[in-house]
Amino acid sequence: MRVFIALSTLMAVCWYRGDLQPLPSLFLGTIASAVAETDDNGWGRSKSVLLSLLCFVAAAAAVIHLFNWPLPFVAALALAAFASTLLGALGERYASIGQATVTLAIYTMIAMDQHRDAGTDAAWRDVAQMLAGAAWYGALSILWTVMFANRPVRERLARLFAELGRYLQLKADLFEPVRHGDLEARRLALAEQNVRVVEALNAAKAAILSRFGRSGRPGVQSGLYFRLYYMAQDFHERASSSHYPYEALSEAFFHSDVLYRCRRLLSLQGGACMTLGEAIRLRQPFDYGERNRQAGQDLEHSLQYLRDQHNPHWQRLLGSLQLLATNLSSIARQLSEASLADTPLEGIDTRLRDSSPHTLREMATRLRQALTPGSLLFRHGVRIAVALIIGYAVLKLVHPSNGYWILLTVVFVCRPNFGATRLRLVQRIGGTLFGLGATWALMQLFPGTTLQLLLALAAALLFFVTRTDRYVIATAAITTMALLCFNLLGDGFVLIWPRLLDTLIGCAIAAAASLLILPDWQGRRLHRVMAQVVATSTRYLDEVLGQYRSGMRDDLPYRIARRDMHNADVALSVALSNTLLGYLSALGAHRAQAAVSDDPRVAHAWQCLQQALAGLSTALAERRSAPAAEVDEIALADALEQLPEDIDDKSRLVRTQLAL
Repeated sequence: MRVFIALSTLMAVCWYRGDLQPLPSLFLGTIASAVAETDDNGWGRSKSVLLSLLCFVAAAAAVIHLFNWPLPFVAALALAAFASTLLGALGERYASIGQATVTLAIYTMIAMDQHRDAGTDAAWRDVAQMLAGAAWYGALSILWTVMFANRPVRERLARLFAELGRYLQLKADLFEPVRHGDLEARRLALAEQNVRVVEALNAAKAAILSRFGRSGRPGVQSGLYFRLYYMAQDFHERASSSHYPYEALSEAFFHSDVLYRCRRLLSLQGGACMTLGEAIRLRQPFDYGERNRQAGQDLEHSLQYLRDQHNPHWQRLLGSLQLLATNLSSIARQLSEASLADTPLEGIDTRLRDSSPHTLREMATRLRQALTPGSLLFRHGVRIAVALIIGYAVLKLVHPSNGYWILLTVVFVCRPNFGATRLRLVQRIGGTLFGLGATWALMQLFPGTTLQLLLALAAALLFFVTRTDRYVIATAAITTMALLCFNLLGDGFVLIWPRLLDTLIGCAIAAAASLLILPDWQGRRLHRVMAQVVATSTRYLDEVLGQYRSGMRDDLPYRIARRDMHNADVALSVALSNTLLGYLSALGAHRAQAAVSDDPRVAHAWQCLQQALAGLSTALAERRSAPAAEVDEIALADALEQLPEDIDDKSRLVRTQLAL
């Protein structure tokens, strides 16, 4: 909506004045400012807009003054690209500003190229128009942020519960009692969805921090958002729990309806989470629903029927199913009590970890850490800088006229690793081809200026709607917008073939750079990622053990350990760590004070597991073989699974999960 208001206002002003010449530059400046935008509060957004405009002015001035001096120009371009990439170490805000600054600098090069014979005055005029468009969008975004301060938080929370709902429904598929089912494919889909859930959790936390700070003292207005965020965290932990191998459950209860009951309740709760997300987005009341409550009662009745059979072979499995039912009951209780009325939070540790740097010292430390060859940002910055130097040399040698789209393509296509670059390359070429074809057809079918202006506006809006998750469509849209705008100056048809050639050359350079210049092969750093997963698992296990000793409390250290483990697991994604995450999540979901220290087998197992995880993490990080086990793990697991008849449910859970 902000982009539509900004662009349509600029279009109306130019139309009213009868001068459409400034429109392409105004549109490009607006787009650069919108690309630099990140979620923030009013004051933070004001600082971001001011910093963006200062960077835009500095970049444009450097381009204009150095444009006719190739060696200083390309050196400054490479240095600026490297520096803007390193700004990503300071957070999303600075990364977006850096990328937008490089983009606007290339727009300025295109303006200089078009006005090569008219001197620098025409280029300065275009730059002033781009800055005016950027300033107009910046002012509008500040006003929008002040007027609708909490809307981004609601949207992030709505997306979070929608992703959680999909996760629960995918989890439900694991409980389908079929023999020889494709569990691996379902686990893969679940792991991929877990990545999206963790990303949504991090995005929601960032939105809450940007609005309400990191003091951990939410007021009446913000208490609802904190409560919903903590509820989502608890749902994720419970949904991630694994209590027993699903194959064993399916085999044991193949002729019972209990797994169907579990599957149905999980699926219904997933739908309820999606409904809650929609209610948050629309600010409507939420009702858990009688059908969901009945499904929970049906599951409990089914479990009670199986317990009444007194089958000794089912004892351990029924205990695991009961723990699953407890998890689902907790989710059901919180959903049924979910209220969209703002009430203060009392007795809850509401602090959130803010990992963004806030002082010059913290920023300098982050930048020093990024200035090492092992840093992904450093390697990507070097790659971008060298690719731009090569692109500049190619356009000077092969394609000096209208060739600066090569540099723009390099910036947009070259990604931190080769896999992402290859995907972006295919998307960019496909989107450009589609956009050029669509633009040619539109200019033939609608030669009138009015319709072309409206089509350019629609294409710009489509770009912003699709640029994060449908890059092919976004590329086609921005290509269409650019060519329709330049067609107002009489250059539309002339630029079609040069734009295609520039895209192909830029994609080839970006692919070669990702492949040859400090390549980041995922396999070569897999040991580090795995070591991080095991290390965070160890810290998570320590926090869980502490709460079994002192009692359940959802405090900041526990939430940090839990979130770090989920983030590390996402980095490894579908690898074997997901199994470990599930078993530890089950311990975390059911944590409560228990006499674990009084059970020598449990205490010994805790100690052995912590030592094994720490040793494995160190070995992975140093690329050594895993250390030999100091105890017989099979014998230890068998000893844990020898459960006394009078053991309580909490001790049964701890023993079962440690054995797994």
